[in-house]
Amino acid sequence: MGDHGPSAFESDALDERAATGAHASTLSEGAEDEPRVERSSVDTDDPLDAADPAAERERVCSFIERAVDGADADGVVVAMSGGLDSTVTTALAVEALGPDDVYGLILPCNKIGAPHARDAEALADALGIDHDTVHLQPLYAQFGAVAPSQFDIHDEPVRSGNAIARLRMTMAYLAANAMGRLVCGTSNRSERLLGYVTKYGDGAADLLPIGHLYKTDVRALAVEIDVPQFVVEKPPTAGFLPGQRDEDDLGAPYETIDRVLRLGVDHGLDSEAIADRLASVDNVDVATVTDLLSRYRASAHKRRPPPTPADFDE
Repeated sequence: MGDHGPSAFESDALDERAATGAHASTLSEGAEDEPRVERSSVDTDDPLDAADPAAERERVCSFIERAVDGADADGVVVAMSGGLDSTVTTALAVEALGPDDVYGLILPCNKIGAPHARDAEALADALGIDHDTVHLQPLYAQFGAVAPSQFDIHDEPVRSGNAIARLRMTMAYLAANAMGRLVCGTSNRSERLLGYVTKYGDGAADLLPIGHLYKTDVRALAVEIDVPQFVVEKPPTAGFLPGQRDEDDLGAPYETIDRVLRLGVDHGLDSEAIADRLASVDNVDVATVTDLLSRYRASAHKRRPPPTPADFDE
């Protein structure tokens, strides 16, 4: 692939909109362990080690194009939430494949998601892609009605959030099967490392174009490709409960989370060493670092395929 031209977003294609706080990730439960980087590669001057947005733009677009060509598929299906991750993923898919080969599915399931769905529709229009909005509330209600009583999902935010995420992915794969396309996931590396995705929900996909990028890298990439500012500024949220934010669920903002994960997962530092390294950058204590690294270890099953007996053979 050669150099990419202008962003998939035309400068006047989308009016500025008020931020609504939508985000595509879910409350719980994703795919394959991440390799560690040798300690010798740690940059002692920069604990963030941010990715280069221009280089990642080229890398991701090339990846999408090769993945689709390699599968002999007719394009991709993207579940669009109106949030940062799904907007960046969709825009890069359009840049890589062209708008005719990208289909957007907008899948609200409650009143909280309605404003975000409207944002997603406007973004899809600005990108010039075919898209449909499917309201999942009737399907979700029927699902809850037929589930055995001991598996009630009412007033159970984690259980209900995961159920909704899996219904969304069912719809995405229905579209992909019908259209001969791949399901293009929207999860980022921060979410995947912390298990902040739903297993077989938003953690299920045929390709993950931003799955190697931390949330802060995705935000920088969004600026690089001219994603509308209101999307960049949205507070990350699962969008299931009023006022819910990722920061509340995870115990720290993504700026802190990404630094901790880079140092702990990529470079193998322990909690105390990380807290010491970040003392001049973040107001983060050892307990917060320990909690984040514990989340990473506890969610390892989400990054691996289901085990077989052979996996336990010595």
